[in-house]
Amino acid sequence: MVTRIAVVGGGVSGFAAAYRLRRLLGAGAELTVFESTGVIGGKLRTGTLAGRPFDLGAEAFLARRPEAVALARELGLDVVHPTGARATVRAGAQARQLPPGTVMGVPASADAVAGVLSPDGLAAVAAEAALPPVVLPEGDVPLGRLLRSRFGDELVDRLVDPLLGGVYAGGADGLGLRATMPGLAGALDRGAATLTEAAASLVPASPSGAPVFGTLSSGLGTLIDRLAAASGAEVRTGTTVRELHRLPAGWRLVVGAAAPAHAPEESTVDFDAVLLAVPAPAARRLLDGVAPAASSAFGQVELASMAVIGLALPPGTELPDASGVLVGASERRADGRPFAVKAFTFSARKWAHHTGDDGVVLLRGSVGRFREPGALHADDDELVRLVLDDLAELTGVRAEPVDTVVTRWGGGLPQYGAGHTELVASIDRAVAGLPGLEVAGATLRGVGIPACVATADAAAARLAEFAKMDAWRG
Repeated sequence: MVTRIAVVGGGVSGFAAAYRLRRLLGAGAELTVFESTGVIGGKLRTGTLAGRPFDLGAEAFLARRPEAVALARELGLDVVHPTGARATVRAGAQARQLPPGTVMGVPASADAVAGVLSPDGLAAVAAEAALPPVVLPEGDVPLGRLLRSRFGDELVDRLVDPLLGGVYAGGADGLGLRATMPGLAGALDRGAATLTEAAASLVPASPSGAPVFGTLSSGLGTLIDRLAAASGAEVRTGTTVRELHRLPAGWRLVVGAAAPAHAPEESTVDFDAVLLAVPAPAARRLLDGVAPAASSAFGQVELASMAVIGLALPPGTELPDASGVLVGASERRADGRPFAVKAFTFSARKWAHHTGDDGVVLLRGSVGRFREPGALHADDDELVRLVLDDLAELTGVRAEPVDTVVTRWGGGLPQYGAGHTELVASIDRAVAGLPGLEVAGATLRGVGIPACVATADAAAARLAEFAKMDAWRG
């Protein structure tokens, strides 16, 4: 009996799932990946900048989680790590080194953030240890409210928000503690009395020296290409899955062209099992008729939009001696205007493979914050101008680029609000009652590549077990 499985969504979660299904089910399984856009990869997109491969979506993954590193090695890919250049943060109108000794900006001691905060801000952090113990409810709590009540505003505005903005394009006030900092919440659940004590229990006494991040020198798009080839799946790009229906035995997909010129020409395709690895709005729509509770939960996940602006500067351009700079929402330019960017990555400083023989200097700016589209309203030319103005303000670099590229990610980043863990639990319960259906992706348990791979692996394992049992029953 041939098992036919559809994977809806051609990003890293979808292709990691397809690859794992192939490994678990063997050559006999028929796998089809549907991708609504014309290209595969989702937010892993490697383009070209000044003739060189350059990542225009995610540029790295957390190397201290095992999933992405292990997957790359399994596929025969070499993982590279950043240079020793340190990151900086714009705090109080100055660029300051990003301090060690914190958990996403939550300090293990006041001394850890002495170089970033004012005397008053530092005093507020030092006073946290003497506050009444933190008692968390069983559910999640708003992260910003908790941090501000314990540390004051300055730590959040100068350090926590810029760090969270780089991951979620959102700040602490719109995110949940358990959803975004589960380690910190776990330390409090285990008895840490204060946030400082909880952070101290998570920060190693002496740095291990193990690299925090990794990437591929050929670009993260290489990971997608290798997964697609190894999965042996049929890949249907430019094809939207419009509807999902449960059959007495299996599932029916109604599919059509992503952008038909006239009335959409639709067709139906039947499968034994389906794995959805799509953004929350698409999951909400597809699950509406088959898993209303899961559909409702996906519909409550809000999204942030962003853009990545790649800049190639002339040979000889001197960047700051840092891997990049984070910019909090409260920081202002000298003329009082907000910055368009939330971060610059000085790629030529951060990654050795971006130091080319031609001497061209590569970097990227990130634009876009949750509910604050700001510069995203500008067209591409104006957006590049705004980013270059910010670069000049932040670094003094005023060189005219020899090449630029703008990539926009509309609704690209899910926001993990205070109720996010409950929403995911609701999705899990609803989908568990539908044999042959699974979900994976950035909406669930982390927006980073390792977390996406983890959800894909788990979903693929469950589907493979279902397929084997179904074949045995048949």
